[in-house]
Amino acid sequence: MPIIIGGLQKVTLVDYPGKVACTLFLTGCNFRCPFCYSKELVLPEEIKKHPKLDLDYIFSFLKERQGLIDGVVLCGGESTIYSELPELCQKIKAMGFSVKLDTNGSHPEMLKKLIDNKLIDYIAMDIKAPLEQEKYNQANGVNVSIKKIKESIDLIKKSGIDYEFRSTIVQGLHSEDDIIKMAQDIAPAEKYFLQQFRNEKGTLNPAFAKSQPFSNEVLEKIKINIAPLFNEFGIR
Repeated sequence: MPIIIGGLQKVTLVDYPGKVACTLFLTGCNFRCPFCYSKELVLPEEIKKHPKLDLDYIFSFLKERQGLIDGVVLCGGESTIYSELPELCQKIKAMGFSVKLDTNGSHPEMLKKLIDNKLIDYIAMDIKAPLEQEKYNQANGVNVSIKKIKESIDLIKKSGIDYEFRSTIVQGLHSEDDIIKMAQDIAPAEKYFLQQFRNEKGTLNPAFAKSQPFSNEVLEKIKINIAPLFNEFGIR
């Protein structure tokens, strides 16, 4: 299946740490996280209606930005579902850009290929729930291989390239204990960030559109338990 680009953010100062970058949104995902607000990149019926960007246009855009931006962020959807991903990364890097990959960690074999061939420079992996089958399935909306998730975590930690783990935390899906357990499951590691869920757009499960962020008081309590486990920890 050829890579489908569902969106382009022409410049970002926050998505690639330390770099001025652009972001490519790859269409398609093997997860169905109930709190996801990118229906147009995930649900087949929504993907059909959503505009697509031609790869020729993308590379023409990148050529014009050589010397102006430093990197390209590949996110989705889920980029690793595409067998052509290494070729895309290779072409981007050949143009002089660094590549950051955002992933759910469900395809460790693809991650290994990208790491071994030096095709990515930064990895951000989403940790959806504590590494327990029932909890992870609930957070993803599908039956996921915990073994593969753990394999991806280990690959990333041993990769020798810059990385971060991150978790979007959602009231009604994650408890305080769940959040602490997620951190403990991946520790020790270089960086871990908690991201507050924001109900700005429609979610796959409409019920989550009403979910409110965790209070600052709760987050500070969680931070005391989590921060010592990582070289860098933050709440976004």
